This record gives sequence, structure tokens and C-alpha cells, in this order.
Amino acid sequence: MIDWILRLLKGALIGTGFILPGVSGGALAAVFGLYERIISFIAHITKDFIKNILFFIPVVTGALFGMFLLARPLSFFLENYEVQVVWGFIGCITGTLPSLWKEAGKKGRKKIHYAILAASALAGFCLLYMAENFWQVHMPRNFITWVISGALIALGVLVPGLSSSNFLVYLDMYKPMVDAFKTIEIPVLLPIFLGSIACLFSLSAFIDMLFRRAYAGLFHFVAGIVLASTVMIVPVNYNYISYGTIMCVAALVAGALLGLWMSSLEEKYKT
Repeated sequence: MIDWILRLLKGALIGTGFILPGVSGGALAAVFGLYERIISFIAHITKDFIKNILFFIPVVTGALFGMFLLARPLSFFLENYEVQVVWGFIGCITGTLPSLWKEAGKKGRKKIHYAILAASALAGFCLLYMAENFWQVHMPRNFITWVISGALIALGVLVPGLSSSNFLVYLDMYKPMVDAFKTIEIPVLLPIFLGSIACLFSLSAFIDMLFRRAYAGLFHFVAGIVLASTVMIVPVNYNYISYGTIMCVAALVAGALLGLWMSSLEEKYKT
């Protein structure tokens, strides 16, 4: 039961990562110890099908909860307490980084892996910085563009550190998407779902193959991207001398404690 609840909570946080700008659902899946298993399940859908379905029921339930039921309050808190919410996520990610580092070195760690970590962190930071500051286009909202939006969300799962919501903001698709989750607009959600499924099943086998052939290298690459994406979401345009400073620190500490707690439970109840 504790394991089930833990996966439900992880799923909820991953779900909010899909709709929270600057946060990667894939990065959260990685730091919560679910990324590799998600990729393996999608790439080999018929292998241990029932066992995997039972394992992912609380994860998917939590993700749906995070995306749909929390869309309205999340929108409220982002509008009124955006900095505090982001610091809470930063704390949560930070608290799980030791577990991610341990996982990356599970099959050995060489000098080349440190180089991969540094290179991916630097490249990820540069790419995300350019995307945030220079790439801004607008797309019409129709069935095709919503399918593309769904594919971007799926890429946020397949590529940890890639914030799909950021790209949707650049494409002027983010706010309509969040509104669709709040009001459950089927004409919008259906193409998003189709785009996500198509992207997941078309690329997951390739990523799973990379894991099997270069586990340590790929996981250190993932860790570097997670570090870069975490640095990128640090709020900078904010007056920290104001009354909100204590709330930001409290959110950071609470998030870190939550991350450490989930990591400890993951070690204890790992399946």
C-alpha cells in the first residue's frame, strides 16, 4: 500500500511537470526512479504486460490527477505564487538528485561519464537558454497543431530535461492547453492524446536500445540535462528582499525534504 501511494504521488508530480512551464515530466520521472521502466514498458509493450499495467495504474492515475484535477489550483498558484511553486519543484528535484546520481553509477562510472555529464549539462543549458530567449513563434490552433503539441508533451517524457510546456508557451499553445485540461475540452485533448501516443511508441524503442547498450553513458547524459533544466527554472527576475523570500526558502526546504523522503521510500520499496 505504501508503495502504491508513493507511485500515486510520483505520478501526480510528474503530471504537473507536463503542464508547469520550465519543469520536465521526463526529468521528474528520472529523479523519481520511473524513467527507465516507463521507456522499457512502452518499447516492449507485450512483455510482462499485466505486471506492468498493475505497476503503472497508480502512476497514470496520479499523472491524470496532476494534469486535470490540479490544473485549476495550479493555475491559481502559478498566477499568484509562481516563484514559490517553482522553488518547491526545485527543492523536490534537488532532494532526489543523490538518488539519480546513485542510479547513474549503478553499472559503473568512468572518466568519460563525467565528461558526458558536463557536456550534456552545458549543451542542455545553452539549448534551453536559446529556446527561452530567442525562439518564439505562433501557430494556429487546429487538430494538426494540437497533435504536434501532444508530441511535444511526449518528448518531455522521452527526453528528461526538455520542458514541453516551455515550447508550448513559445508557440502560444500553452494557456489554451491548460484551459482545455481545466474544462476537459475533448476536441483539444483528443489530438493531444493521439500525438503523445504516436511519439511515445515511435521513439521509445530507440531510447530503450540506447539504455541497453550504453546504460551509464545515457544516464549520465540524463543527469546532465536534469541539472541544466533545474538551473534554468530558477526564478531570477524577482525581488527576493520582499516578503516572499521566507516563503521561497520554506518551499525549497519542503520540496527538498519531500524529494529525500520519496527517494528513501523508493530505496525501501523499489520494485
